[in-house]
Amino acid sequence: MSFEIWLVYFAAAIGLSLTPGPNGLLSLTHGVQHGFRKTIFTVLGGGLGFLLLIAASLAGLGALLAASEQAFTIAKWVGAAYLVYLGIRLWRAPPTLVRAEAADGTGRTESGATLFKQGFLVAASNPKALIFFAAFLPQFMVPGTGFVANLVIFGGTFVLVEILYELMLAFAAQKIAPWLSRHARTFNRITGGMFVGIGGLLATSQR
Repeated sequence: MSFEIWLVYFAAAIGLSLTPGPNGLLSLTHGVQHGFRKTIFTVLGGGLGFLLLIAASLAGLGALLAASEQAFTIAKWVGAAYLVYLGIRLWRAPPTLVRAEAADGTGRTESGATLFKQGFLVAASNPKALIFFAAFLPQFMVPGTGFVANLVIFGGTFVLVEILYELMLAFAAQKIAPWLSRHARTFNRITGGMFVGIGGLLATSQR
């Protein structure tokens, strides 16, 4: 791949990352609830999930989902169910989950492993993203390039961009956490409702 083509892909990856999605929303929510340092686990989990999606797309799984109605339906319902579960959990969370002390890294929050797992599952359980990568990546692929090289170039570039974007969201969220602590229940219900809405859209989506 030439450097010029890579720059085009890099710009496209930035545009894709800036598109509102469940992982960005999760990083924003965790930045408020758990502080920037803990949300790094969420972001890294999402990065691994996206890398898995890109690897699966390069291996042909995205094409399989696009061709098989049954496989796509199963995958989308699994992803939608998890997003709705997160949304209901946020909606029902007590207002104390959003607290000023989480912004400076103190106070008791969920473990890094739990946040990593949530970030990973939100990214990896989205079949629409898998199909999108399967359709998007071939436009930049060079014939004859091996799987590992493609994964390093395409996966590495996109994941790096996505991680930097989500870290910026988490950092910004941490800064407004003290203010949101006065409106904790409203914040929980807005973000919870958004997750349920995204899950609902995924459940009703077509290939």
